[in-house]
Order: sequence, then C-alpha cells, then structure tokens
Amino acid sequence: MFGMPGGSEWLIILLIVLVIFGGKKIPELMGGLGKGIKSFKKAMNEPDAIDVTPEKKEEIPHEAAKEDEGEKKTQA
Repeated sequence: MFGMPGGSEWLIILLIVLVIFGGKKIPELMGGLGKGIKSFKKAMNEPDAIDVTPEKKEEIPHEAAKEDEGEKKTQA
C-alpha cells in the first residue's frame, strides 16, 4: 500500500521544501546534515574512551580503623 515515494512524489516533496526554506537556506541545511552524519560515523568508528574498570576503595590502615571504632564507642 505505502512504499518508497516515486519520482513524482520526490519532486513534490522537493518543491515543498524549497517553498518552506527558500533556495538560500537549503545548502546550509544540507551542509549541517552532512556534518552531523560525518560526526556520527566518526564516533561509531572510534573506540570508547570510557573507563569501565571498578575504582579501588581507599584502604584504611588497621590502626586507624581501631581508632575510629574506639571513638564511636565513646560517643555512644
């Protein structure tokens, strides 16, 4: 029923776009579209720069941990 537009449909679509945006604005729009596609392809080809390794927690020295526990007991 509905498929890809044929030649006459494309002509009507182009005519409507020309009327809406004007002749001077269309090259700017197409240039922006081209830059966007180029940027998207470049991003797809680059490896991810996100580091997914888990972070190490700070290790508290054994003596400092004992001091913290002692302070908690005296405050309670």
